[in-house]
Amino acid sequence: MADTTATPPTPPAPKFELPSIDEVKRQVIDSQVWRSVFRGGVWKDTPRDRSAHIIGNVWLHLHPVRIRPRALEWTYTWGLGGISFALFLILTVTGVLLMFYYRPTVELAYRDMKDLEFAITLGKLMRNMHRWSAQAMVVMVIAHMVSVFLRGGYKKPREFNWGVGVLLLTLTLFLSFTGYLLPWDQLAIWAVTVGTNMAGATPFLGNEGPFASLVGMRINNDVRFVLLGGTTVGENTLLRFYVMHCVAVPLVVGALLILHFWRIRKDSFSAAPREPNEQKLEVWPHLVVREYIAAAACTAFIWIWSILMDAPLEVEANPNVTPNPSKAPWYFVGLQELLVYFDPWIAGVLLPGLIIVGLMAIPYIDTNPKGVGYYAWKERRFANTMFMLGIAMWFILIYIGYYCRGPNYAWFWPWESWLVQHPAPTPTWSVFGPKDLIEAKKAVLPIWLGLPVLGAGLGGAMVLPKLIQKEIDEWGSTLACAGLTAVVAIIAHFVFKMSWVQGGFLVFFVTLGYYFGFMLPQKYIRDLDWARYGVTMFLVVSTVGVLLKMGARLCFDIKYVLTIPGVSLNF
Repeated sequence: MADTTATPPTPPAPKFELPSIDEVKRQVIDSQVWRSVFRGGVWKDTPRDRSAHIIGNVWLHLHPVRIRPRALEWTYTWGLGGISFALFLILTVTGVLLMFYYRPTVELAYRDMKDLEFAITLGKLMRNMHRWSAQAMVVMVIAHMVSVFLRGGYKKPREFNWGVGVLLLTLTLFLSFTGYLLPWDQLAIWAVTVGTNMAGATPFLGNEGPFASLVGMRINNDVRFVLLGGTTVGENTLLRFYVMHCVAVPLVVGALLILHFWRIRKDSFSAAPREPNEQKLEVWPHLVVREYIAAAACTAFIWIWSILMDAPLEVEANPNVTPNPSKAPWYFVGLQELLVYFDPWIAGVLLPGLIIVGLMAIPYIDTNPKGVGYYAWKERRFANTMFMLGIAMWFILIYIGYYCRGPNYAWFWPWESWLVQHPAPTPTWSVFGPKDLIEAKKAVLPIWLGLPVLGAGLGGAMVLPKLIQKEIDEWGSTLACAGLTAVVAIIAHFVFKMSWVQGGFLVFFVTLGYYFGFMLPQKYIRDLDWARYGVTMFLVVSTVGVLLKMGARLCFDIKYVLTIPGVSLNF
């Protein structure tokens, strides 16, 4: 009898489908391994989870949980702080890789540079990325400082963190400077020689500085000797710069970076709200995504630039062959240019120190409550104008020193060839000097007259803007000053044979000195209390004094206004 029992149909085989990206992401995030690394429960993509992601992450917890919408705009911070940190990370990674192949000895350093360039896989790329990242970091840190200043990010409660930022800028320059010597080529050895020579002019501590003889400073025991490990740039110098560049300075920079980030977290971002009841946005993902994009773009740019442009490497260092001209690294060329107008202890020690201290003092002397957290030129005109004047002067001096100073450090216009020999420079002279200089016709007036005259001039420049309480027409007064100076220049041209170029310089420098040294302070800071006014005016007068001294040298070949050779004190 046939079996009539029906055979059940075979079910179709299940179709294999690839899980979606969102499903894979959810499974990874909810896995035990992931949760053992990153704190928190099952990811739900809610404001609470996004906040917990920031708080529970060792890297991201330096950010606040929420941030104002203004701070997310590219044109607010320009990502300059994050880009500076990204460049520091690139420098760290490439620097560690280069350390595997570099030996800091006079016999091997240059050979290792050549091996990196020709024999080691990706060696040239790593060196190029390290060199260009260092140069870019200097520019980005300066730009970051300018951005923070212009939006008032240094004001209460962020005064201390601004000071930390100034120290980081100083250490960034020093970090790049210490790395300049390591290739041990002609560019490196003579740039460092020029830079360290300024240390020898330090008052009391440098053998060529004022009052050095009073404390027994000589060429073999002063601060320059300590920095070089000898009297000239050599084996000890290379080793010391290597240790400073690879260990000492990066440790200090890393510690200050941690402090800087922590204070940003505690003091909050400086972005001001656009509306009174504005709602903040979560940092994750809004700010973090932007930071990663900026870091990726920065890395890609450095990588592409390093492929297209090789880092400079000249012939091996030779202390017996001096380049003409011999120049410091580009970021210190401005200080080298100041040596034309000032004594080394002023150009290389006093003015840089004054710049650092003055920048750190700004938050404590600027009492203007406006313009905090947004760009406001009109509301903070005095502070922004004086700050940008200092930045402009710095880069103008760099430009002059780099492009307008040729062989023998003579002045060459940018369109002139350095191959054409210039005539010897005009002899210089001093205004106030000792008797022997007056007899040699290198000075005009005696020292006993110069001290009270300069003291009275400095005192008048300091207090006059505050004493005159009457409102003065800003532009009319400035134009009158320019016109009067132009008349004087025309008379000097026909009577004393002063050239038209010198006359143009005279009008330019006197007008700038009048506007920035008297007109702006008289209009904007005359109502400050005497303590803040005194500090502010001292910084203003110092800035204007640099301008006027440059004008005196370019217009009238004045080397010193006051010279006291007995103690190496010259102004």
